Amino acid sequence: MSRKPWILLAVGVTALALAATFVFEPKPGGLLAPKPAPPPPTPFDWSSQVEWIAGDGVRGLRNGAKAQARFDDPYGLVRTGNGTLYIADAGDNNRIRMVGADGRVATVAGSKEGFVDGSGLSAAFDTPSGLALDGDGNLYVADTGNHAIRKISRQGVVSTLAGDGTPGYRDGPGAQARFDGPMGVAVSRRGRVFVADTYNDRIRVIEPDGTVSTLAGNGRPGFADGAAAIAQFDTPTALALDARGLLWVADTRNKALRRVEPDGDVATLALAPGESNRSPLVRPAALAITHDGWFYVADQALGGVLQIRPDGNWALISGDSQDQRLSRPAGLALADDGSLYVNDANGHRVHRIAPAAPAVAPPANGPVGPADEDPLPDTAGRWPLKPQDGWHEVVGTLGEVRGDGNGESRHHLHGGLDIRGDIGQQVLAIADAKVSAPVASWGFGNLGEGAELGRLSYIHMRVGRTAQGEPLDTDRFQPVYGDDGTLERMRLRRGTRFAVGDALGTINPMAHVHLSLGPSGFERNAIALNFVGYADHVPPRLERIELLDALGQPLKDKREGRLIVPRALSGLQLVAEGWDQVDDNLPRRRLGLYAVGYQWLDAQGKPLPGYETPRMNIEFDRLPPDDATQTIYAPGSGITVHGSAVTRFRYVLSNTVRGGRVGEGLWLPSEFAAGDYTLRVVARDYSGNEAVGRRDLAIRLQ
Repeated sequence: MSRKPWILLAVGVTALALAATFVFEPKPGGLLAPKPAPPPPTPFDWSSQVEWIAGDGVRGLRNGAKAQARFDDPYGLVRTGNGTLYIADAGDNNRIRMVGADGRVATVAGSKEGFVDGSGLSAAFDTPSGLALDGDGNLYVADTGNHAIRKISRQGVVSTLAGDGTPGYRDGPGAQARFDGPMGVAVSRRGRVFVADTYNDRIRVIEPDGTVSTLAGNGRPGFADGAAAIAQFDTPTALALDARGLLWVADTRNKALRRVEPDGDVATLALAPGESNRSPLVRPAALAITHDGWFYVADQALGGVLQIRPDGNWALISGDSQDQRLSRPAGLALADDGSLYVNDANGHRVHRIAPAAPAVAPPANGPVGPADEDPLPDTAGRWPLKPQDGWHEVVGTLGEVRGDGNGESRHHLHGGLDIRGDIGQQVLAIADAKVSAPVASWGFGNLGEGAELGRLSYIHMRVGRTAQGEPLDTDRFQPVYGDDGTLERMRLRRGTRFAVGDALGTINPMAHVHLSLGPSGFERNAIALNFVGYADHVPPRLERIELLDALGQPLKDKREGRLIVPRALSGLQLVAEGWDQVDDNLPRRRLGLYAVGYQWLDAQGKPLPGYETPRMNIEFDRLPPDDATQTIYAPGSGITVHGSAVTRFRYVLSNTVRGGRVGEGLWLPSEFAAGDYTLRVVARDYSGNEAVGRRDLAIRLQ
């Protein structure tokens, strides 16, 4: 078996290992060993588990042992034959990092944000994204923020292959060529470097002589197959070559997997439809292809990885449970054994997706998502509206039940924090931020329009536009116009920076800013940002306590002021209705509770064993998934139409909500002997005020 030499270099106190070691393995008598057997066919829909590889889940920069190492925005990923992983760590790090086979993390190249060639740490990158290796061990980097393609030699020398650092579109010699936020890169056996020129919506190619040309895409964001000059992409972000040398594209905003022929012809792989007859892909942003032509696609919206067969059938390999969901899967690499390595950009970790071990519980496989210790953005308590250091009315909190406006009052959970403002008022950044997502704005012209800047999302605004709809900062908010000159949407490039107080847009007719903290699936309660002037001295109010039977009907039989509960009942739900207010809010403004629990007391009012302290089963420290809405809230909760006068929050206390996870449970009357008891409900708001009102329900078990 022939292998090529790779070189191990030391760069300061860090290590550079840009390849595996290849040697001949002669048999006795001087004969070469027989070629290894071909890999087995890829199995379909295999059961997986997400294993932790490196990174402690806290944003930062730290080399060393995998458990202590830190990443900021680990994005692109490649794996060598000896198991070394190379990672494009963007965000504030702007470095190329490596994870050795022993799990230790080191820096390969880069030391600051900038555009500088040179050896190792003397080089500089700006938001590196996709990575690729050629047959000689050279590493290629899609340097998104520098609008360039960089090359790191086996000796650790960084050079610019193509791109002059200016966003634009120009073919020609590498030093004169221009790209616009390239994110994906792939290298053929012939040394041709393919580039996903993300915000030019084109696929480019760099020839071995350095000449840049356009392979496919007419430059207009859209969705069209056909010849190179008429084909259209929309925010292509990742590339991979199959065993036949055909190029495949993760076309992110089109929710599609596209194929590009050598002559530039483009075709879309037809996928079996998912829910509601839609594409199973939502935000495909990383791509890997097996030896037999099967695809793995990391989807940033789903937080998981899909396996797709060449015939279009697919399966969700990871991400279908809270313990396996990643916050933003960004880079994919295949191992020889068929397992996958994946970067979690917002979780600041590296993971392996491997066949599940039945005896190992999912949490034992390692942590997912950002750690609880991941620091909050440095907002200094600012508000997203003027005055940024003054009070504003809070009109919605995390975890509140919401309806769909079509009669279903328990449709979804409210995320983030709603801050009232005037229509047309400017929305302002509350923290310095750098855009990480390839698609960081959405919903143009809709009430839900918003933008994601780092760990914060600002929603219900005209993104990058004045109250009259005119662009307000075209250097950072990239306007996209239709053929008729009409503004169709505003783009935010990955790598764009914002400073505190920068205008992000204007409030739309929703008349408030919805502020979300943290990545999807791991959203934290934004009240933790400690807004200047925010105060809550108003205790929550409890209005009703009920016990619901197996049919969801409340028990009603009362004697001597006590609710009669047969001990023979198989299980009951404990339900409490309550709401909160904060200082200076309008009296009609009802907000959800932060934490709710209960105690059982005996006839003398003494807590029963096991209930010495309240069981605070419900706590909205993080946002639970929407499919848990009807587990958390009992019938009769919510509002059916935005603006309804009365909002009802009826919490099912026998179920649990904490850390964004939800569990179901029932209270068994047979737990206690016959007699008189009191069910006491305890509720608190985020400021720690305990609820008043109807806290106790007297019952008689018989």
